[in-house]
Amino acid sequence: MTTESCQIPVNIGLRGVKIATTRISDVNGDEGRLIYRGYLIQDLAAHVCFEEVAYLLLKEKLPDPRELEAFRKDLAAQRAIPVSLVQALASQPPDAKPMDILQASVALLANADPDLRQTGNKDAANRMAVRLVSRVGTVVAAWNRIRNGLPPIEPDPQLSHAANFLYMLNGVRPDEETARFFDTCLVLHAEHSFNASTFAAREVASTRAHMYAAVSAAVGSLSGDLHGGANVRVMEMLQKIGSIDKVESYVKSELDAGNKIMGLGHAVYAVDDPRAKILEPMSRILGEKRGELKWYELSKAVEKASRSEFKQRKGIELPVNVDFYSASVYHAMGIPVDLFSPVFAVSRVAGWTAHVIEEQFGGASAKPVLYRPESEYVGDYCGPEVCTLTPISSR
Repeated sequence: MTTESCQIPVNIGLRGVKIATTRISDVNGDEGRLIYRGYLIQDLAAHVCFEEVAYLLLKEKLPDPRELEAFRKDLAAQRAIPVSLVQALASQPPDAKPMDILQASVALLANADPDLRQTGNKDAANRMAVRLVSRVGTVVAAWNRIRNGLPPIEPDPQLSHAANFLYMLNGVRPDEETARFFDTCLVLHAEHSFNASTFAAREVASTRAHMYAAVSAAVGSLSGDLHGGANVRVMEMLQKIGSIDKVESYVKSELDAGNKIMGLGHAVYAVDDPRAKILEPMSRILGEKRGELKWYELSKAVEKASRSEFKQRKGIELPVNVDFYSASVYHAMGIPVDLFSPVFAVSRVAGWTAHVIEEQFGGASAKPVLYRPESEYVGDYCGPEVCTLTPISSR
């Protein structure tokens, strides 16, 4: 075999390139399977709460009742954010992008963490992870209140992680079913292997930067249109269509223009995303509960029309991804559309921090300490050769 035949192709965005081993999660796109530390997402969504999932991701096992109770108390005790951060939020323009606010806030939270300078200490890293899991939701809810001219609501230690977030966001304690559904949403979004934001966190962590720097980078990655925000665009699409009688013409015109139908298709899943199957009935139930079934029915119509049209044009099935039904679910819970991505981070911070710990303190096998990919230089305006430098007086 020649050296040339062994060359790794370039300009593929690392697609298909395995860069590390992990014990945290696995995605099998062909089978539509997602597992967290060996457990199927369907089983986790049906039988455990978000606090159990966060414990599983960070501690590498599901907690027993005593461990879960202690972990819940620890999370609840850490929810409050520093007064200085609240003051910083109040100084920002109300129309600032929520993801920018969240990214800056994560970086500022580092200043209030007593474990920040204990680099190389896994126990300290775990404590920082718990604080981040506890506080990201508080930041998101506080910003929404502040930008609307309202004072932030103090966290309620008696409420679950999910119920407390909705309470801080809306000022009303959610009913049991809504809290349970949101808890399930947090479970579904907590982890998804080496996606863009997780890789960003791990790459930064590989430099031995602290937990907050790595998670801040992850939030920045999530803010991009090609990663986070897909469910935002799903909701905007539904609002633009407006009624079922306009669905077919919308789908055809979008596909004719070479555009994607938001929430359909996935970079990994060749079949329906298993999380979408859990979210769909939640969308219907919450729509009925709010007397606003319109968004669920519109979603179903878009799904049906898109699948049919795509099958006719391409001869293949178009899978539904997690963002498609999470849009109408979040909308029914009273979550503003521009907070959909920050709410994603409220959950995914559990996965990000688990990956930072694995990156810095050892995963399934050893790898070089620092990520340092190669690039292939193809030249500048002089071509691949070295340019002849002309003094500024002669340029």
